[in-house]
Amino acid sequence: MRSLFLLLSALAVMSLAFWAYRENYRTQAELADVRGLQNEIGQLRESLSVLKAEWAYLNRPDRLRELADINFERLGLLPFEPRQFGGVSQVSYPAVALPPITVPIDTIALNEGNP
Repeated sequence: MRSLFLLLSALAVMSLAFWAYRENYRTQAELADVRGLQNEIGQLRESLSVLKAEWAYLNRPDRLRELADINFERLGLLPFEPRQFGGVSQVSYPAVALPPITVPIDTIALNEGNP
């Protein structure tokens, strides 16, 4: 009986050791994947910051003014002036269409007389 207990204990320890060994390697593989993803995120953020810097460089007002002057004949672009902007009161909003009345007028008159 004692030898059976020792054999079962040894098998349990070996199976737990095998499980811990597999979990260790699985965890290391997942950590390597996470490190790879973090490196990729860092590279993408760096390239995004480079693209933002290039966009800011290309959208400099002096450069855009030069391009507008060079291509004036073809595009006809002019700078904005304050008189080109209007106020909110100058905007004409479309009229709101009201739904048709479905209650007969006689019913409304009867309801007003009897509160």
